[in-house]
Amino acid sequence: MKFLIFKRIGLFVAFCIFGSFSLSAQTPNNEMPTTDTTKYIVIKNDGNEYVGVILSDDGREVLVLTQSLGKVYIPKSDIKSIRKLDYSEDVEKDGEVNTVGVFTTRYQFTTNCFPIKKGENYAMINLYGPEVHFAVNKDLSVGVMSSWIGSPIALAFKYTHGTANPRINVGVGSLLGTSGYLNSGRGRGGLYWGMITYGDRKSNATLSLGYGHFNDGNKYTYSVDVLQPGTYPSINGEYPIIPVQGTRTINPGFNIQAPIIGLAGQTKVGKKARFIYDCMYIIGKSNNNQGYQPVTTEYNQTTWQIQQVVVGEWQSSSAQNILILMPGMRFQRTEDKAFQISLAGVISEDTSFPLPMASWFYKF
Repeated sequence: MKFLIFKRIGLFVAFCIFGSFSLSAQTPNNEMPTTDTTKYIVIKNDGNEYVGVILSDDGREVLVLTQSLGKVYIPKSDIKSIRKLDYSEDVEKDGEVNTVGVFTTRYQFTTNCFPIKKGENYAMINLYGPEVHFAVNKDLSVGVMSSWIGSPIALAFKYTHGTANPRINVGVGSLLGTSGYLNSGRGRGGLYWGMITYGDRKSNATLSLGYGHFNDGNKYTYSVDVLQPGTYPSINGEYPIIPVQGTRTINPGFNIQAPIIGLAGQTKVGKKARFIYDCMYIIGKSNNNQGYQPVTTEYNQTTWQIQQVVVGEWQSSSAQNILILMPGMRFQRTEDKAFQISLAGVISEDTSFPLPMASWFYKF
């Protein structure tokens, strides 16, 4: 009798132990454990992102195991997209996940050495005109830029490449443009540059060195007299007779060549905001067919009669150095849209003026 009692007690204990193991092998809400450790990026319609392992998907909601929040249930109706975490693109050196998107490849006017990912093309609309940029492969992108009247128009090319240091990337780019239907398409120009970027997509700085040229295509010329340099006193307040040294052929068209130095950067200053800085220093020089001879007329201030005329040497070319500063802020509430404003300004040797810019970014 005692043996039978002990036998029943042993069976009961074994049943309880087996049942506890069976229950502990299940997750809450009868969810079976997953052996898939692949991490995904889940992006909601409101722009919030969750990174982790998907434990279950019953068609109505997704259970994501995140590192910071633990298990999170997300209704399928609130999910915009789900994609696998790409460790070569999304994870920084320190292990932090970066999903800031395609707009990080751009400052205000210049770009950096981060590539446009395949399938992450974008358009930018600003006060002066639209532009679009497409990823050809993981390192090469092509774009089109124009004004609101369709002229001038330019093609943009950018090739980037990483280095042994994950925080250093290099690249080259070019802009090839034409005046379009303006000036009957005779105007043409280009900009070519090399660049190096230090940092990651969240915070970086780029130094670029380039060369630009433009010719408006005007073909007509005319001759001007080259005066003999010197000082010529006036007789009886009349304009003096100044001897002519020779003649010179002038092309009144706009023709300029310019080395360009660029410095730009961006850094995250809030959950959805970035500080953008862009700067270009243009060392402009016109061609030798465009020049002038300084002639200064001095007056007797008492009677305002001509006192003398001073003729300088012919200036074979002219130079104009220009500094363009473009600090601004970018606000991005969702993955595929952003707004940017820059309080830009132009500073030259002769004049300075503001050049405010407002831009809207769209991913497609």
